[in-house]
Amino acid sequence: MLAMEEAKKQMILEDLQWFKSAKNYYAQIGKPWKRGYLLYGPPGTGKSTLVAAMANLLDYDIYDLELTAVRNNKQLRRLLIETTCKSIILIEDIDCSLELTGQRTEKKADKEKAKENDPLKNKPVGEKETKDKKKKGSDVTLSGLLNFIDGIWSACGEERIIVFTTNHVDKLDPALIRPVRMDLHIELSYCRYEAFKMLAKNYSPLESHPLFETIGRLLEVIDATPADVAENIMPKSLRTTTAEECLKNLVVKLEKRNKMKSEQELVLEGVEESSSSDDDE
Repeated sequence: MLAMEEAKKQMILEDLQWFKSAKNYYAQIGKPWKRGYLLYGPPGTGKSTLVAAMANLLDYDIYDLELTAVRNNKQLRRLLIETTCKSIILIEDIDCSLELTGQRTEKKADKEKAKENDPLKNKPVGEKETKDKKKKGSDVTLSGLLNFIDGIWSACGEERIIVFTTNHVDKLDPALIRPVRMDLHIELSYCRYEAFKMLAKNYSPLESHPLFETIGRLLEVIDATPADVAENIMPKSLRTTTAEECLKNLVVKLEKRNKMKSEQELVLEGVEESSSSDDDE
């Protein structure tokens, strides 16, 4: 069971079920039967777990594609063409994959500027440069990936889903995630009260407890991921650890983090007041 808001879970479920039965719709509008999902949010919020749940629901295969291990666009095309229908092509942490993030123009300009200012730019190729060239990784480009998503992949099979995951959606090139490519953008955020109750029911199992109210209040002010919460409420031993002990342990951890957060905020306020006083003088 996924630890997320019920409304969001229902939305994802309905979208997947609609896609599963949408063959005639895609044929009617003349578009390939494929769909793209962008899953974004901090680490530990359940992006990979959601992909596994999607595959289980639809009975699809998952192809986990590591772009940094793909040599070039040609190999990328060959790998993707070999994927079967009724499958999910997963590219995790796409913000860390090659040069697929935004600000390409700025990066290129910075490199050219650095080269112009390098007094050794015309030096002969030495041993170190030769080694670096040999160690060079993937040559897959953003345009190569986009061309495949828009062209070849669209024409070589049906009933497929492509999923990108990222911890930093703001770093991605807008061309990569525009709606025509990533049909649904799904934010997986920190654990709040509703998600906590699902986790408690899974791991305890408890549907209610006097400590729930305290935990819910703390989760509203503390950014804890579902993975953080699950780790603390999961019994370390089924014979020696009770559900109540697990909840008490979670309360202690959350209160400690809340205290640290409050102390950090006080320090920042002091710095800002000091800075403001200096400016007034």
